[in-house]
Amino acid sequence: MVKSRLKSRRRQDQGFKWARVSMAILATIGVIDTGSITFNRWGWIGSLTCPGGAEGCDKVLNSPWGTVILGNGLAIPLSFFGLISYLAVLFLAILPLLPAISKKKADLTRKTWWGLFFISCGMAVFSLILMGLMIFEIKAFCFFCLLSAAISLTLLVLTIIGGGWDQPGDLIFRGLLVSLAFLLGGLIWASAANPQKQQSVASLRGVAPRVETTSTSAAIKLAKHLEAEGVVMYSAYWCPHCHEQKEIFGKEAVSNLVIIECAIDGVNNQRELCERKGITGYPSWEINGQLESGIQSLEELANLSRYQGPRNF
Repeated sequence: MVKSRLKSRRRQDQGFKWARVSMAILATIGVIDTGSITFNRWGWIGSLTCPGGAEGCDKVLNSPWGTVILGNGLAIPLSFFGLISYLAVLFLAILPLLPAISKKKADLTRKTWWGLFFISCGMAVFSLILMGLMIFEIKAFCFFCLLSAAISLTLLVLTIIGGGWDQPGDLIFRGLLVSLAFLLGGLIWASAANPQKQQSVASLRGVAPRVETTSTSAAIKLAKHLEAEGVVMYSAYWCPHCHEQKEIFGKEAVSNLVIIECAIDGVNNQRELCERKGITGYPSWEINGQLESGIQSLEELANLSRYQGPRNF
């Protein structure tokens, strides 16, 4: 009878409270980390200070793997999905600790531990894929990315140690399934996110890939208007979004734009000017003394620069 009661008590208090609190703290740091990157990419907050040099962070975050392209041309920063994951971990970590939660607390505790395990397992595997891309493909250092990877791996360790698991074999089996699923999905995504156009970028060090699209007459007139108004596009030769922006204009119109190369190893770069201007993401447009980050449609650029010409872009 005594043993039965002790066993029942252990099941009601599955896992360790200190582990949940530690995970909640780490998840909060992860939210700040990925949230800062996401809001910066969306232009909601200003520049970020990247330990180890902003050049590496810019190169990683603006690489083809820094953005997830969805349907209809919708692009979402990869950091946004990290933000959602950390918020989920934070919620599951603190939910059983809330005073208002009393009914079926033991069952809720077990379910949240499984949820924490699945999420942290997927995050850890995906983080390792991103680290591999950063080291072997992008070849740059990003403190924010390393911090997120370290947090993800630590969360997984805390889940395994602090979950109070009764059946380790079941944990290992499910963990392997989740890991394989995220590994396969991550590798497929990493391969798909590496566009053929980027191969030409690596072939000529420091020089942006050639623009292939043909400009419309309206796009050419807009480009000439932007040049006359002193509008400047800040770019980096390795930035895929900068290339997309140029493709929107077309090769004839691009020849009329004022484009400043910001990459420190780019040909004819003006890195010091970019730093003085506080450029943290590419492309960035300077229009009437104001900076606009990210890819802009021709219609948006026309409105921002008060363009009065034809708009059949």
